Amino acid sequence: MSLKQARYEELLAEYSNHLGAIALLKQHRPYLEMIPSMRRPSESVIPIPLPIIRVRNPISSVGSGGGAVASGEVLRLPCDISILMCDPEWKIKTGVEIFVFIYRAQEDFSDLLGRWRQTQIWLDKGYEWLMPPRYQHILSEGADHTHPLFVVFPDTPDRIKRGLRGACLPFVIQDIHMPEEVSTSVESLPPEALGAED
Repeated sequence: MSLKQARYEELLAEYSNHLGAIALLKQHRPYLEMIPSMRRPSESVIPIPLPIIRVRNPISSVGSGGGAVASGEVLRLPCDISILMCDPEWKIKTGVEIFVFIYRAQEDFSDLLGRWRQTQIWLDKGYEWLMPPRYQHILSEGADHTHPLFVVFPDTPDRIKRGLRGACLPFVIQDIHMPEEVSTSVESLPPEALGAED
């Protein structure tokens, strides 16, 4: 696995936990303020990695490849994490949903923005969430307000950051330190690579 792919996987895993999702939202205050209760974060924030929905109405064509989606069909959204807000008292989902798009290796601006646009198209047709087992008791209807949040890295091409700014789309720059099993440590290098003498 390349270092860039490992960074993506690391953030995907991190944001799959409610504490990681809240830490991400703290970097964009308007979204942090949408959390119903900071005193009960595990009941207020539901992160869903690689989320799937069931569409209510048919979609005539999907993306550049064409094709159609029938009513009731299940789709995986092209975002990386969806963050749903839940009222911890009433155990119901609020009308706010945040869609997180983590920059992927070899992705350019049109690819990254295209994932959000495709998400908008699918959500526009009416949908319900296929909730994780822990949250299946929560009403899973679609939202009143959908919001994107893009996550890029310090070395992400500048044109992507410029493009997101130009499109008035919120993004955060995430600097990540990889765990030791991903990065090559000095101890794992052969002696000749270290210039050791016999």
